[in-house]
Amino acid sequence: MPEVIVVGAGPAGLLLATELQLAGVDTVLIERDAQRPDFCRGFNLNARALDLLARRGLAARFIAEGWQAPHAAFSGLPVTLGLAGARTDHPYSLGIPQTRVEELLEQHAIDLGVDVRRGHELRSLTQDAGQVTATITTAQGDQVITARYLVGCDGGRSTVRKKAGIAFPGTASTTFAMLGDVEFAEPAALPFGVSTGAGGSVMVIPRPGYARVVTNDPDPSAPLTLQTLQATMDHALGRRVEIHSPRWLTRFGNATRQADRYVHGRILLAGDAAHIHPPAGAIGVNIALDDAFNLGWKLAATVHGTAPASLLDTYHSERHAAGKRLLASTRAQMLLGEDPDGPMAEFLTRLASHPAGNKAFAEVVTNLDTRYEMQPPGEHPWLGCLVPDLELATDDGATTLSALLAEGRWVLLDLSGELGRGLRARCAGHPEVGGVLVRPDGHAAWVSTVGRPDIEGLEQALDHWGEPW
Repeated sequence: MPEVIVVGAGPAGLLLATELQLAGVDTVLIERDAQRPDFCRGFNLNARALDLLARRGLAARFIAEGWQAPHAAFSGLPVTLGLAGARTDHPYSLGIPQTRVEELLEQHAIDLGVDVRRGHELRSLTQDAGQVTATITTAQGDQVITARYLVGCDGGRSTVRKKAGIAFPGTASTTFAMLGDVEFAEPAALPFGVSTGAGGSVMVIPRPGYARVVTNDPDPSAPLTLQTLQATMDHALGRRVEIHSPRWLTRFGNATRQADRYVHGRILLAGDAAHIHPPAGAIGVNIALDDAFNLGWKLAATVHGTAPASLLDTYHSERHAAGKRLLASTRAQMLLGEDPDGPMAEFLTRLASHPAGNKAFAEVVTNLDTRYEMQPPGEHPWLGCLVPDLELATDDGATTLSALLAEGRWVLLDLSGELGRGLRARCAGHPEVGGVLVRPDGHAAWVSTVGRPDIEGLEQALDHWGEPW
């Protein structure tokens, strides 16, 4: 019997499965699609996602295949949000197809020993005080799998969420858009960016060998075909720009919804199963990875019996709040697009045009400002935040914080010799820091300064997290 079943082999499910397997948790990953889709939903890993992946030594393999843009994505602003000087080790957005992100994550999961089962579809589930029982349909017939926990990473229409009876409140779509990955008969006929005509606008995003076009959808109940998209573009522009060779056609609305709880007994949610939103800001894959990174070590500790009873509750409290901020950001971008010359657009443009405002804006929309509440509370700017990838000198030689976190374990650094425990190291880049307790996800659970070791605060932090060693 596996200890955890993960449902859905998208970015959230794949990263979560690797985190669990890395921690020694026997994990089965099931995915209803026998093959990965031949279309690509997203093309962006942001600075925070890269910082998180780097904490496991994974970022380099993605960076090697992508292209770097030194700014953050925020739809509708005429001002570029620069990432130079932002609180990140990766001050850029990485252009890389989501399909390739998934391929790299899946190979990593398989290398670690995750049991990946494609063509397996969840049909039903039940839970009791000790386990979750899932009925899975396969090409060979139905099978029943039991596990201690089950996590739904199965998208916005999540079967797990529905079968578990988890409420999904929010707002329904009031506007819709068409999206097509197509080729132009005349490549120069429509420039990249937004083109406006008498009947509306068309956004064109460059892609390798084709273009992604997005335009308002006047009739979302009609079948979506190349001819429908062509006619809608013609009407919006007031002229014909011929398209052909569709790779993918879809439509989306501006609905925003969030599960009212991410933890329901032994059933949990992550990624789009926990929250849906418009694609503005290209944030979806990134927030899914963030959810998985936060949950993995907490669920592993719970399975191993080393966690306090409240540990999984912190997954809900930390990531539900982050999801709420995400929904507010994407809704703001949709409103900005609806009134590009209005007072909100003018105000945000002024804010983004100020150097300090631009930096803060970029950090907020990429979630680089993420700060979780810690016990005991404190004022140090690292507390609750992702700790920088410190360069360290130890008796065994030079290393980095990311290297120490690569195995997914807690790290206690004694940088001043005042703690008498943890890894004794020196950090020339931050001589004022005396010690730091780092969670497996790279966030600081406790920080002291030189001359003020705060042993009592360290003991409180260790007690709060259940003596992580």
